[in-house]
Amino acid sequence: QVQLVESGGGLVQAGASLTLSCALSGRTFTTYTMTWFRQAPGKEREFVAAVNWSGSDTRYAESVKGRCTISRDNAKKTVYLQMASLKPEDTAVYYCAARYSMMDVTTMSRVAYWGQGTQVTVSS
Repeated sequence: QVQLVESGGGLVQAGASLTLSCALSGRTFTTYTMTWFRQAPGKEREFVAAVNWSGSDTRYAESVKGRCTISRDNAKKTVYLQMASLKPEDTAVYYCAARYSMMDVTTMSRVAYWGQGTQVTVSS
């Protein structure tokens, strides 16, 4: 069975940078398009970023475009989310998710596996 474990969350000040990691175990990493979602208190879970199996194709939510970079290291079976110029509105639990295609990648309905999430808190 596939397991996804996120790490790298924490408390940072506005304007700071942070890199989240998500490590996959159990199956072949290159099978999966890897994505990040986030959920703030009282809000619905929303798409953040996605990267295809090879790392050659990426997509970002408009709210983070220009401030975030998603990447993957297939040898390490790990996907990363580099975040810069963090804002208080970026505060959320960030979830790693694996799926089989970039098609409709901003939706959650076809996610195959979810991580447990890592908390990112940005103070003003």
